[in-house]
Amino acid sequence: MSVSLTTWIVTLVVLTAVIILDLLIVDRRPHDFTAREAGKWIGVYVGLAVLFAGFVWFEYGATYAGQFAAGYLTEYSLSVDNLFVFLVIMTSFAVPVALQHRVLLVGIVIALILRGILIVVGAELIHRFQWIFFIFALFLFFTAWKVWSGEEEEPEPDANRMVTFISAHVPTTSEYDGTRLVTRISGKRYLTPLALVMLAIGTTDLLFALDSIPAVFGITSEAYLVFAANAFALMGLRQLYFLIRDLISKLRHLNKGIALILVFIGVKLLLEACNSVLGWNVPLIPVWLSLLVIVGILGVTTMLSLRPQRELPAS
Repeated sequence: MSVSLTTWIVTLVVLTAVIILDLLIVDRRPHDFTAREAGKWIGVYVGLAVLFAGFVWFEYGATYAGQFAAGYLTEYSLSVDNLFVFLVIMTSFAVPVALQHRVLLVGIVIALILRGILIVVGAELIHRFQWIFFIFALFLFFTAWKVWSGEEEEPEPDANRMVTFISAHVPTTSEYDGTRLVTRISGKRYLTPLALVMLAIGTTDLLFALDSIPAVFGITSEAYLVFAANAFALMGLRQLYFLIRDLISKLRHLNKGIALILVFIGVKLLLEACNSVLGWNVPLIPVWLSLLVIVGILGVTTMLSLRPQRELPAS
């Protein structure tokens, strides 16, 4: 798959335009997002992802379109785990409900920039050292075990080094001033908590990217598709936050589903590495099967999580 510099530039310009329109249209009036409003905008962003998949199909073929779709679904499902941490960060900073959408939007833009750097580095490593797929696979197996067993440590807002460093070296205030990132107190400038919480979400997301980006590279080695999958998943993630924030605690089997997806992609990576690096004639997992397995795991996990639990009879 040969992606021209022009295509990269147009893609980045379009994504930037979407973000600007989001600020001008969706976030023009800070307010609490209802589930209905969030659902409508999730439909918009999923629709944009579908249109992009259609563009990839038309321009590069069905195989690459399938890789983007599988990567997008994988990234979206793994990113749902971020919502737990977003909720903790929002609570820790006592973010007013009306400002939460803007916090997520700017925080995710920061996260996307940082992920873009990781994707470029990862693509270059894969290009130079194909054996790194073995490391990616082992890392995914290890992460899956931690997620399944519940031993994965959730990042704590107070432990975010970037936020701690800025708080220690830049004057900050604990009082919000509407949508302002900087406010004046007695003629002196101070960073508001709004600026710090945006930074906290953007940089904390990078820890999750260390898990999810290798997983998407397990589906496609094309940096363009990996970046696009991350971009569309993150842009729709904040709307999902408002849609299911009251249901997050009920998704009790989510970690099991995520772990199974990570194991599946790890196996896929191992098979491809054995074939391309060791020269073994082993069967490879096709894109259509990857899509089927990922969608199936997500569907079953969601149904089992939302199914009413049976109460044990009183003894």
